[in-house]
Amino acid sequence: MFGIMQGRLVPPAPGRLQSFPRDCWADEFPRAAAAGLDAIEWIYDTFGLGANPLESDDGIERMRQLSESSGVGVRSMCADYFMDCAFVRATDAERTARLEHLGWLLGRAARVGIRRVVLPFVDQSAIRDEQDRGAVVDTLRRILPAAKDRNIELHLETDLSPADFAAFLARVPDPFVKVNYDSGNSSSLGYHPTEELAAYGDRLGSVHIKDRTRGGGTVPLGQGDADFDALFAALRRLNYAGDFVLQVARGVAGEEVDWARRNLTFVKQRLGQGN
Repeated sequence: MFGIMQGRLVPPAPGRLQSFPRDCWADEFPRAAAAGLDAIEWIYDTFGLGANPLESDDGIERMRQLSESSGVGVRSMCADYFMDCAFVRATDAERTARLEHLGWLLGRAARVGIRRVVLPFVDQSAIRDEQDRGAVVDTLRRILPAAKDRNIELHLETDLSPADFAAFLARVPDPFVKVNYDSGNSSSLGYHPTEELAAYGDRLGSVHIKDRTRGGGTVPLGQGDADFDALFAALRRLNYAGDFVLQVARGVAGEEVDWARRNLTFVKQRLGQGN
């Protein structure tokens, strides 16, 4: 399945690379279909609060209608809310409140048919030390019953090294906890996909496709330091059959559908699926 990160098929909000598209989220369903994509990875963040249709029953019904009419599914969510309201470096009261909010969010997501939620532990929500590791392990253990009850996997996106990430995952061996692999973030950090997936490929759940220069920002696919040949070779060795979500650099405003088509072709060609 090939999807795209929400907001990539409409112009970005001023000053924001990625955020919930408050005023034009419905437009992305037909645009995703026109680009040949199967799904949209929904964004739930603080910027979209009050406008995200997940917050209301009418909004969820509208999402379902748009998905049915376009043939574009909503199978996953990127919960960027928990970057601003992180589970690390928080008080006990803050973490408890955020856990309750995540539980509520899982319930809303299940009603749409979402089957995985990506929890980002990068940038301001990065796991920095053993205290942070303990906080995240405790968070996951406490939320897992709710996730399992709703049949929603928790996919972790971190900037941990391959060995450290594998060691962390060993502390939460539940099969509902998986890895979200981000090709751009890994290339920016100087990690190599062969080493990464050898360390924790058995826990791989989903893949974000983007390119970044080492130590730098997002660039068009093929123009950064992401080793896509090595990545797709490693995925083939793992018999990976999960989703690919385009989270690529933005192109020219107003040409989002064509840009998405070109990026989809880039991925399919490297998977040996032609055009």
